[in-house]
Amino acid sequence: MSMDARTRGLWMALAAFVIWGLMPLYWHLLKAVPSLQVVVHRALWSAILVAAFLTITRGRDWLRAVFSQPRLATMLLGSGLLIGFNWSLYVWAVNAGHVVETSLGYFINPLLNVVIGVVFLRERLLPAQWVAVALAACGVLWLTFNYGSFPWIALLLAGSFALYGLIRRQAAVDAVAGLGVENLYLSVPALLAFAWLEASGRGGFVALDWGLGTNLLLVLGGALTALPLVAFAYGARRLPYSLLGLLQYVAPTLQLLCGLLLGEVFTPDRLAGFACIWLGLAVYGLDGWRSSRRQ
Repeated sequence: MSMDARTRGLWMALAAFVIWGLMPLYWHLLKAVPSLQVVVHRALWSAILVAAFLTITRGRDWLRAVFSQPRLATMLLGSGLLIGFNWSLYVWAVNAGHVVETSLGYFINPLLNVVIGVVFLRERLLPAQWVAVALAACGVLWLTFNYGSFPWIALLLAGSFALYGLIRRQAAVDAVAGLGVENLYLSVPALLAFAWLEASGRGGFVALDWGLGTNLLLVLGGALTALPLVAFAYGARRLPYSLLGLLQYVAPTLQLLCGLLLGEVFTPDRLAGFACIWLGLAVYGLDGWRSSRRQ
């Protein structure tokens, strides 16, 4: 692969992680809108934009190709429900003032992927990778007993996204088409919820109760849901896996900074737990880098 292609892949992947990392600031702008309705609009507009993009670029064959394989369609239903749950919890957590805990979830996620690889895919870990997982586990346990409350938001975010990744790894479909089908599944309950909320007077989109600016932010939220996933898929096909894994930590780092910017408390006890997880990530990333150099 040419250096130009890798450079483009690097910038696209980096852009995806930066967008994901700064998303708490965007959802914070929609704090006046109930979290459930933010998720409804996120799913609805993302489905419309991705389906339009795929139909324009590929025709209707992208949809027929998936639904001609019942097992694949079922797998994408499962992954769609998982990502929908992940989105819902994430938006609620951000607007409820738990941005730091959401960043913890996405710090844990890469190492949870390693555990899932061992348990479900029968992958073998090197000694350094076991050390990394153990350090991260110590960090999670420390936060569990010293966080002030059980970090269920972080663990549910990490777990749902890890299982989502496992299903998508097994599903033989390209990233954009898979996202399109997942969004179509989610668009059905999203459209029903949108219609019910607006008809019952609980929604403020059609009547412009929230204002035109807020409505535009809700629509753009669909684009901000889809674009980083497309950029990530572009970068993933052009970068070494070890480099992509290291870049993944850009997003939760920025999320943590967003939490501090929004005034959340970050006590020394929390710092100690995060430090264990960061050390585990450093060990895992260094081992991946050394393996890549040897290869």
